Amino acid sequence: MAFKTFLALTTVIATISGVNAAITKRVACPGGKHTATNAACCKWFDIRDDIQENIFENQCGEDVHESLRLTFHDAIGFSPKHGGGGADGSIITFDEIETPFPANNGIDDIIDVQVPFIQKHNVTPGDFIYFAGAVGVSNCAGAPRLNFFAGRPVAKAPSPEGLVPEPFDGVTKILARMGDAGFSPEEVVALLASHTIAAADHVDETIPGTPFDSTPSVFDSQFFIETQLRGTLFTGTGPHPGQVESSLKGVIRLQSDSDLARDSRTSCFWQSFAANQNTMKNAFKSSFLKMTLLGQNQRRLVDCSEVIPVPKPNNAPAHLPAGASKNDIEQACATAAFPTFPTDPGHATAVPAVPPQ
Repeated sequence: MAFKTFLALTTVIATISGVNAAITKRVACPGGKHTATNAACCKWFDIRDDIQENIFENQCGEDVHESLRLTFHDAIGFSPKHGGGGADGSIITFDEIETPFPANNGIDDIIDVQVPFIQKHNVTPGDFIYFAGAVGVSNCAGAPRLNFFAGRPVAKAPSPEGLVPEPFDGVTKILARMGDAGFSPEEVVALLASHTIAAADHVDETIPGTPFDSTPSVFDSQFFIETQLRGTLFTGTGPHPGQVESSLKGVIRLQSDSDLARDSRTSCFWQSFAANQNTMKNAFKSSFLKMTLLGQNQRRLVDCSEVIPVPKPNNAPAHLPAGASKNDIEQACATAAFPTFPTDPGHATAVPAVPPQ
């Protein structure tokens, strides 16, 4: 009986192994250079190589920042109450309607960059927007490897105006708008990790390419640390609507970021991301995936995340910028003290603008 049981068990194991092998069998892509778990993913390897060389130049630069911004401005055009198709590419399909929205100021620049590649590779705007966002972020050291699902149809209608939060909106309004789209306060803060590799071109038109933290080419927690520092100066000719004082010369601070860092509904989430980069990365990856699927039926899409490059690690420890100290932190979380970080040596940090590509 024991021998028969053993034979039965090995048969089951062999069957399971065969099923797993069938599930994980890879498809050879045309040209013989790549394999994929699904043939529908093959074309994205060539698109990836094209945009890495000809849009991003394999760098974490201005076009990465703008492509990531475009993902949010397209996807958040989604509301069960007010309409909008979410992550469907409507901001490109109906660009003449959506780009004039005040919240989308300047977004037409990256749309003009992306459209020729959409046409060249014959993919939908919705798929390309989220693919370009994920590929672009992979150029930033320390970033998570983001997910990408392909198969979005062309958008059928434009997003209504007023669904993209503005930097001068209050916390209550922002949380209500994002909650309407299905995001919790913690997920709102997680999505703002995008500002660690971001720069503002249009808050103050006199200083395009002004970053939100001292390390705009690295996906790290400096944005969450430095936004918690007491503001002392305006970079540029501020104040402008949606701008408050920052703590570093060459850095711009949005009113919405400053308020969310200090509001009791979000401040402890903010502080947790300052304290732990892995927590921040994982939260951003999860929230970004959720955002890219707004308005989509995931079961009808194909997971092509394997095409996204693996970002390089960031080995630099979190720190306070030179010239700052823990006394400059404006403590906001009521349940835990702000973590202690070493301070960079030298004179007060001054941050250069992000150069255009």
